[in-house]
Amino acid sequence: MSEEAESDVGQQRSAASELRAAWRKSSQSNPNENYMGVAALPDGAIAVRNSCHPPGPALIHTSAEISVFLTE
Repeated sequence: MSEEAESDVGQQRSAASELRAAWRKSSQSNPNENYMGVAALPDGAIAVRNSCHPPGPALIHTSAEISVFLTE
């Protein structure tokens, strides 16, 4: 990945409460602990948010970025 492309990764942010997404968490998560929520967006992007502040900011990643993250 080029430096220019790396600088754009995960830069788009949005208020999670405005995304109107179906958020989910891993079945491995402890219900009493913090976790990262993820949601598939209509355009194929993936939103990621912090469970401590659900209406707060969400990072928006392309499916390609998530794929690289999961394989490295």
